[in-house]
Amino acid sequence: MASRLFMKPPRPFPPKFQPTAKDVVQLPTRPDNREHLAKAPLSPSKIKLKFTTTNIIESKSETLKENRSDDGTMPQEPNQRPADAASPFDMQSLAIALPPPKSDAFDIGSYDGGLENEDNQHHQDVVITPEAEKLLGLDSSLGPVPTKEWHLNAFDLGRGLGKGKFGRVYMVRTKCQPSYVLALKCLHKSQIVGSGVEKQIRREVEIQANLRHPNVLRLYGYFHDSKRIFLMLEYAAQGEMYKQLTKYGHFSDRRSSRYIAQMADALTYLHSKHVIHRDIKPENLLLGVNGELKIGDFGWSVHAPSGHRGTFCGTLDYLPPEMVEGKTHNEKVDHWALGVLAYEFCCGRPPFEEKDEKATYRAILRVKYRFPDLISEDARDLIRQLLVYDPNKRIPLADVQTHPWILKWKIQ
Repeated sequence: MASRLFMKPPRPFPPKFQPTAKDVVQLPTRPDNREHLAKAPLSPSKIKLKFTTTNIIESKSETLKENRSDDGTMPQEPNQRPADAASPFDMQSLAIALPPPKSDAFDIGSYDGGLENEDNQHHQDVVITPEAEKLLGLDSSLGPVPTKEWHLNAFDLGRGLGKGKFGRVYMVRTKCQPSYVLALKCLHKSQIVGSGVEKQIRREVEIQANLRHPNVLRLYGYFHDSKRIFLMLEYAAQGEMYKQLTKYGHFSDRRSSRYIAQMADALTYLHSKHVIHRDIKPENLLLGVNGELKIGDFGWSVHAPSGHRGTFCGTLDYLPPEMVEGKTHNEKVDHWALGVLAYEFCCGRPPFEEKDEKATYRAILRVKYRFPDLISEDARDLIRQLLVYDPNKRIPLADVQTHPWILKWKIQ
């Protein structure tokens, strides 16, 4: 009977059969396996292993799509690598980390030749010393947790996404398969050296490269050439938060609450890593493919295990009293900024905005502001508990997450 079965032509599989299932069904009947299986039959445990070792990239992407919550955050899976664990950069880990859809769902647009044009514009007389070159010689393929070695020719360059003080950000697609869309931030060394911020740039890169949180823009890798530094960033498909706020004037109570919940979660994570952001504002926030908030700029952030810093930095409207007064500060400056952000989300302008800088300073030191009618009572209550003169009396981030304003919209 067995010989007749082997001689029969194979019956076609139904269209919905997955390749792995076909392989398991065919395994005992394949000519190259018959002799081996006669000596060592395929056990149920081996069949189970065969079924479960499927394409990790596809299965992970589907899991992320199915489990993504309404507010855009992605829950931690029981057997998933811890969020803060560093791992070598390869295309498989990139595929798992990036949210679906894949790169062919995005049109990267046309490259405008901006890199070549900018090479001939600014700071041509700046001399990059060996010390500066060492600071700016950023390459993620070197170091304790090396990534793949990258170079500019590894990408198809697309349209510009934005322009900053030291260069531009381009939408790019990796040439190697499977290909993925990234945002490539290009910084000109001469402009960095001309502004004297080599150490600040290096600190920004080193901090962001070690962060793993769904509401923090991921830095996958970085490399450099003789003129520029390139940062391989997660592509935030829905763009800049500030543009959304400008477009709508202000956000609804529900939308504001959900953004603040995501911000509080991200700040809790940063502070657990002894990172103080120090420049929270809409201009430094982006929106992911599903509208989730992403902290996208770490230019003024600092790693401060001791908890106290003295540098005056940040944006005037978001400065807390202790920084205005030139006192040392700790992570509670981010709590204050969260209160300012909540206010601006709800009504479209910061609470201490005045006709000139001196008036703004006075308003901050007196914690003097008014609530417009469109801000709800629950939102006002949380803002009042964040905008407190004494840093030690500002509401903890854990209590922000359980505040009635946050919980009200979290379950709806």
